[in-house]
Amino acid sequence: MGSAYARHLLEAGVAVSGYDVDPGALAEFVAHGGSAAPSAAAVARASAVVLAALPSDEALEAAYLGPDGLAAGAAPGLVVADHGTFALDAKERVRGALAARGVAVLDAPVSGTGAQARHKDLTIFASGDDAAFALARPVMERYARDVRYVGAFGNGSKLKYIANLLVTIHNLSTAEAVVLAERAGIDPALMLDALGESAASSRMLQVRGPMMAARTYRPATMKLDVYDKDIRIIADFARAVGAPTPLFSASAPVYAAALAEGRAKDDTAAIVEVLRASAAAPADV
Repeated sequence: MGSAYARHLLEAGVAVSGYDVDPGALAEFVAHGGSAAPSAAAVARASAVVLAALPSDEALEAAYLGPDGLAAGAAPGLVVADHGTFALDAKERVRGALAARGVAVLDAPVSGTGAQARHKDLTIFASGDDAAFALARPVMERYARDVRYVGAFGNGSKLKYIANLLVTIHNLSTAEAVVLAERAGIDPALMLDALGESAASSRMLQVRGPMMAARTYRPATMKLDVYDKDIRIIADFARAVGAPTPLFSASAPVYAAALAEGRAKDDTAAIVEVLRASAAAPADV
């Protein structure tokens, strides 16, 4: 995701300094015109707006609060847009640490896959200080289709949890439709084309349906092991607010089963293989 953001900014003529723990990703960034920084702290020192695209709680802690993290290089007036999906208490912790240095952190999670990021087909739910949002918005609009200010810090994450709840369900419903089509003797590609613009469609049918039909799950637009974190966050959030989630709760075990099959680095579209493996022989009609 971060590579896609950087690419769009560079193509728009924006000067971008970046850091990644993956040397390959950093080399690709430099090849496209980016300026490599030796640490997250160095990025903070070189920037007016910092974009954080992080995959895990450990990465969040290191990138913000580690010895060479953002907090170590941040100066008053810096704006950080955190695009990750994390529990709110984790985001509040880094927000507090940077606020002590005069830095504004926006809770600004992104809805969309890696493939959508490459085409600027993303929605950003930005929440927090409105003046900080005004500074960061022109930057975010360079790589997202829809940049929304949704109010107080934390509202962005809450909306992302709801969005991912729907994605979790719609991804599984797409898998069910693909397997049902196959068992009924209908080419799943034909089914996807016929239903793609109908009332039955969803973004997951359009985005992940072709991957399921082709049985192609790499490179992943969202890895199953990363999404497992999101599923746990949504479940904890729904439990905390007392909201019933029967469809989401029924979906989660299918993702767990795909992980148990060794598909951690596959795209979440790979859950269709769990259904394929459990499909019964078609009944006589």
